[in-house]
Amino acid sequence: METVFLIAYIAHMLAIAGILILLLMQWNKSPRKLSKGVMHSAATALLAGLVMVGTYSSAKPDETLDHTKVGIKLLVVLAILVLSYINAKKSELKKSIWLTLIGLTVLNILIATVG
Repeated sequence: METVFLIAYIAHMLAIAGILILLLMQWNKSPRKLSKGVMHSAATALLAGLVMVGTYSSAKPDETLDHTKVGIKLLVVLAILVLSYINAKKSELKKSIWLTLIGLTVLNILIATVG
C-alpha cells in the first residue's frame, strides 16, 4: 500500500502543479481562455487525493490523518473543478475567475504544507 500511496502522492503533486502552471500561462494572454487541462488536472488531483486518503492508514500506520485538513482540501479542489467546468467552453475567461482559480490553487498548496 505504501507504493500505491506514493504513486497517488506524486500524481496529486503533479496535478496541482499542472493547475497552477496552466493558469499562470494565461498571465499575458488577451483574452484569457481556460485550458481544459485545468479541469483534467483538478479531476486527477481529486482522484489521487481520494486514493491517498484511502491508503493512508496502511501506508503510515504510526500517524493519524487530519480529517479537517482533508475536508477543506476536498472542498477547495471541488471548487476549482466546478469553476473550471463552468468556464471551460466560454470564449473568454474573466479576470476575477482566473484570479479566483489561482487563489484557490495556492490556498490548496498552503493548506497542504502548513501544519
